[in-house]
Amino acid sequence: MIITQTKAMLIDAYRELNARKLFWITMGLNLLVVALFASLGINEKGPSFWHWTFDNPFFNSERVSPELFYKFQFVTWGTPFWLSWIATILALVSTAGIIPDLVAGGSIETMISKPISRTRLFLTKYIFGLGFATLQVAVFSTGCFLVMWIRGGTTEFGLFMAIPLVVLFFSYLFSVCVLLGLITRSTVASLLVTILLWFVVFAVNATDVLVLQQKVQFDVEVETLEARLANQNKRADEQVERILESGEPIEDNEGNPITDPEDRRKAAFPMITRTRADLQRAEEAQQTWSTWTDRVVLIKTILPKTGETIGLLDRYLVTGDELAVLMARQNGFKIDEDQLPSERGPGAPDPRVQSRLQEEMRNRNVTWILGTSLAFEAVMLILSGIIFVRRDF
Repeated sequence: MIITQTKAMLIDAYRELNARKLFWITMGLNLLVVALFASLGINEKGPSFWHWTFDNPFFNSERVSPELFYKFQFVTWGTPFWLSWIATILALVSTAGIIPDLVAGGSIETMISKPISRTRLFLTKYIFGLGFATLQVAVFSTGCFLVMWIRGGTTEFGLFMAIPLVVLFFSYLFSVCVLLGLITRSTVASLLVTILLWFVVFAVNATDVLVLQQKVQFDVEVETLEARLANQNKRADEQVERILESGEPIEDNEGNPITDPEDRRKAAFPMITRTRADLQRAEEAQQTWSTWTDRVVLIKTILPKTGETIGLLDRYLVTGDELAVLMARQNGFKIDEDQLPSERGPGAPDPRVQSRLQEEMRNRNVTWILGTSLAFEAVMLILSGIIFVRRDF
């Protein structure tokens, strides 16, 4: 009985969604993007698009395998850009009316007049909304899997991890949309406010990356200055030893002999004073940015982790070594380990900072990312369920 009723509700919801042209438009767009993905390639000269090849001595099939190329394309724009933005917006537009249309006058009376609990009715509608998003991601992921198999020569089953991860990402937003739909009974209002919240979360995520990048930059500066200071101390000690062996006195500006070992170092190698001052400033900045990083992470704890949830796919598809290879090929220059990030010039990225930033983001705790996000979703669903069950329609 319960299974039959639930099946009937799902079929009814599917017919309602199927009647909307946006459903088929969304499916068609997913197939179009898969075709675009298939048009990309890489050969011994460089990357290609359809029959055009763009010569690149640092980025070709001799340096980057087709398998890694397609994986990189999938995690660079396929998931973060298409599935996480365009397809998600289309899915929200398609499903935002499920609850408002249900609670509209004359619609819900037909449902609740049947021997169906309100809780099951609400959850069935919610699960159906997630099912639509799952169908989108499944179509796109399957198409990309076939492209990588045929053109890249690899069967990358880890690519299907995009399905649960992207659906989780969508569910965070959909839970908010459902709650707002119950409160406002308006599809447009619930959709607009959900997108507004999404941009707030995006802004917090962008701030998190920005402050973390600053912290990492000063981490690198402190390490570089510490190494520079140790080298200067060594050279200063050698210089002091040579002076003492020659019998010459080490004096200050007033001609007084210097006996303190530390002051002798400064006199023999004046750059030590500047390096120590730079190190002190870098350590103060490092502490400041570390504090701000902790504050932003605390704020993010109560919000859904949209960016990090999608970012988990990178861990399944691209290993740390593969990521290092790709970054090295893209940068195309060597790293000067003794150069500070701030000394690279305006706008010049430091590969050490970029690599460390990627490592910091990839090492964030999965339990924190998914656990706190699902807790946020659970709160939204509990509030929605209480309203749905107790409201007098």
